[in-house]
Amino acid sequence: MSKLIVLFWTLVLGQVVGYIGLALTNGTYDFMQVAIVSVIMAIIIMIIGEVAVPKKNKADSK
Repeated sequence: MSKLIVLFWTLVLGQVVGYIGLALTNGTYDFMQVAIVSVIMAIIIMIIGEVAVPKKNKADSK
């Protein structure tokens, strides 16, 4: 469930950042191109979230 939330918000915020960034640089806004970059960023964020937080073992809690 948390991965879907990350994907949703990455798509929403990616579209906003893409639109504003392309408007400031006089670029042409392309929904699909910005969506693809947003999905790639979401995957990177999920990988970092899985790798960065160490998992606790039963032996570590004793």
